[in-house]
Amino acid sequence: MIQKGEHVPCVGALTYDDGGRLLLIRRGNEPGRGLWSLPGGRVEPGEDDAAALVREMAEETGLVVRPGPLVGRVQRGPYSIADYRCTIVGGELRAGDDALDARWCDAATLAELPLVAQLLDTLTEWDALPR
Repeated sequence: MIQKGEHVPCVGALTYDDGGRLLLIRRGNEPGRGLWSLPGGRVEPGEDDAAALVREMAEETGLVVRPGPLVGRVQRGPYSIADYRCTIVGGELRAGDDALDARWCDAATLAELPLVAQLLDTLTEWDALPR
């Protein structure tokens, strides 16, 4: 259980394909069940952000990634999320773990999807929108 004032460290992955499309997952759990978001999740005890990204991406998308630079940080309720650019180095895209779906999204598709709160604004602010 999360205590009042406690921040839960989390990571998110900004991953693009060769066409500039952004990888999103449809969340299977709260917060945001049924909405589209960046893949990611909690940093487990003993993990650093890079290890958490590799684990979460494998669990949620079936992809193996190499974490890159920090793009930005957001606070969503008790969740303190560090979002990193990631490069795919293996695996095959599939929805897994707590993801209901996973897909590559161009700018038009992103604008049509029901997204988690503030995702579109944050991606715009970070100049991280898909092509």
